[in-house]
Amino acid sequence: MRRTATRLADGRELVYFDDSEPYASGGATRRLDDPRPLPDRFAPVVGEDGSARPATGPEMRRDPLTGDWIPMASHRMNRTFLPAADACPLCPARTGASGTAYSDGEIPDTDYDVVVFENRFPALMQLPGLTVDDAWHVDGDPLWPAAPAAGRCEVVCFSSDHTSSFGDLTAHRVRTIVEAWADRTAELSALPGIQQVFPFENRGREIGVTLPHPHGQIYAFPFVTPRTQAMLREARTYAERTGGHLLHDVVEAELRAGTRVVLESEHWVAYVPAAARWPVEVHLAPRRDVPDVAALDAAERDDLAEVYLRLVRGLDRFFVDADGDHIPLPYIAGWHQAVVGAGRELGRLHLQVFSVLRAPGKLKYLAGVESGMAAWISDTTPERIAARLQEIPL
Repeated sequence: MRRTATRLADGRELVYFDDSEPYASGGATRRLDDPRPLPDRFAPVVGEDGSARPATGPEMRRDPLTGDWIPMASHRMNRTFLPAADACPLCPARTGASGTAYSDGEIPDTDYDVVVFENRFPALMQLPGLTVDDAWHVDGDPLWPAAPAAGRCEVVCFSSDHTSSFGDLTAHRVRTIVEAWADRTAELSALPGIQQVFPFENRGREIGVTLPHPHGQIYAFPFVTPRTQAMLREARTYAERTGGHLLHDVVEAELRAGTRVVLESEHWVAYVPAAARWPVEVHLAPRRDVPDVAALDAAERDDLAEVYLRLVRGLDRFFVDADGDHIPLPYIAGWHQAVVGAGRELGRLHLQVFSVLRAPGKLKYLAGVESGMAAWISDTTPERIAARLQEIPL
């Protein structure tokens, strides 16, 4: 695998991860220049009155009722939404009959294996010279703290094939994606002010995907997210009470029970958690205690490439339609990693894959108690989910 970094026309970083020849060995190099006439994203913006104003980025405001930080990224309202296949910004560059025409895609080369680049419409962005310490108060009232949403959002393109999906990939390609996740986790964790790195994939229109091209994202947060804060509180309380490590002990308990374990390999275990809340939910965890993807050794990464494919392909056989055909599962797959700063020792890497599809053609809507109270009610049981996955099998 070969890593090659460059900059797009507006200054955003792009990194090619090549596993095919002649690129993997360095016999050839992907196109690195971006000929699009994009202005520098940090350049002053000239208004209608002709005055130049400094570039601005998304802000975040703290909810005084919950303590949650809420990024405000209104510019994302104008991001690309379900484009035609010939206008997808994640596809490789296209050349015209003369070989010189260039599309407004994000990847300069006419092909790629795996590529990562900074999102053109980020919810989080670090502007030069600004950090979360450059805070203020909304309306000047100390009740509502606000600050720059000084994080980073990246896009991970899994394949140059617009019509494929993660489950269509080879284990060789997934191994490259694992390497990209590890690389970006290490790089983003080292950025100033970053507290948490979250690689994830949204798959399917039911999830709200706006670009069907097979891809994921990585968010580097300047705060610890609400779910992770809750997990850290529980882990800390558990450690003080028992001296144990909560996430480690959960995996061991699932292995002892066995009833909800759906997949095992030399280095990985997949199980339906005992308190699963989604209609379909599986956690995938390493047997060894590691904080994040970057800490996995070569054998664990190799094994993950095989196991992850088995899991995704199995989930695509979970539901069957009236004609007996399998229904591609809409899902969210997110890597829970240890936070960067205080509380890192309480974290442990694991993947959570879940779906809003509760039956063919039926979605679980987050209505009154879920959306209003964050009080979850499951439409099934973890044991039924596990039993179905054990039937497939993975």
